[in-house]
Amino acid sequence: MGAAVPKQFLPLHGKPVLTYTLETFLKAFNDLEIILVIAADYLEMARAIIQTLDGSERILLTEGGQTRFHSVKKGVQHIGQPSIVFIHDAVRCLLSANLIHRCYEMALEHGNAIPAVQAVDSVRIETIHGNESLNRAQVKLIQTPQTFQSEVIKAAFEQEYDPAFTDEASLVERLGVKINLVDGELTNIKITRPFDILIAEKILQENHFI
Repeated sequence: MGAAVPKQFLPLHGKPVLTYTLETFLKAFNDLEIILVIAADYLEMARAIIQTLDGSERILLTEGGQTRFHSVKKGVQHIGQPSIVFIHDAVRCLLSANLIHRCYEMALEHGNAIPAVQAVDSVRIETIHGNESLNRAQVKLIQTPQTFQSEVIKAAFEQEYDPAFTDEASLVERLGVKINLVDGELTNIKITRPFDILIAEKILQENHFI
């Protein structure tokens, strides 16, 4: 993004990106508790955002680690009683409560739920021999919240770190657990580049979030 602060703190129609994410989860379930994992240098900035929210008492703020794996592991360590755990990218601020509920129901029944959308572009994969085409009908683009029964995700994080763990689904899959996909949302974009901010603003306007 090339910004002075991490993407989750960038302004989006007058509010930090992170605010939209937290508000959606807080409103999805009135007993949902949030473990917010933030880099050490930005804990105070995050704390100031939390204080503006209804339901702030349901948010626990904790320091992150060197990688996504280590940050999520730190968050998972704060899970107490058996529960359904949503692991979500803070910069996916446009998810709906409906998606959260659908992930919850599938994880409750099947142990996990990973939102995904169908690839629409042609896809090629790099190999040692060059590159080759893939059948895009078989390609799914993975989103968050990646959702698990707590005992499943806790067991997954007892494994040693491996750079091949690009998300929590790959970590759980290493245990031999079947991964269950649930329909994601095209608007559940990950804000990564300046252009994504423009898209997010338009989606907010169309959905009357502002």
